[in-house]
Amino acid sequence: MPREFSRIDRIGDQMQRELAQLIQREVKDPRVGMVTVNAVKVSRDLGYADIYVSLLSTEELTEESPEVKESISVLNKASGFLRGQVGRAMKLRVVPQLRFHFDTLQGYSRKMDSLIREAVGDKPAVDRNEDDDQDDPERNA
Repeated sequence: MPREFSRIDRIGDQMQRELAQLIQREVKDPRVGMVTVNAVKVSRDLGYADIYVSLLSTEELTEESPEVKESISVLNKASGFLRGQVGRAMKLRVVPQLRFHFDTLQGYSRKMDSLIREAVGDKPAVDRNEDDDQDDPERNA
């Protein structure tokens, strides 16, 4: 019977929590904005870890946005420092190389949501009008 979570999945989850705290508290570079660590995918041999991050911004960001490129490059340059900190915090013998990527899933999900709303029509699931309820004798009975 297979386990629910493999060791690689547990390492990825723990690494996500540790990296989120480290980026928030230890990375002092002003070019890194409000970063959210969305996912960490660790290779089976613990050789590398792909970290997917998103940035909090008022405008729609893509991979080509200058803010995104700058933040990702700063995080990739700080990956050695972050790797050492993660290794100490998690007490791992082998710590994967960290590779940061911009997570495009949020933009894609917003686009799909808007397309679905456009196709269906932006109507609420239940059409309730409180004035109609008071005038309906069957409901008041």
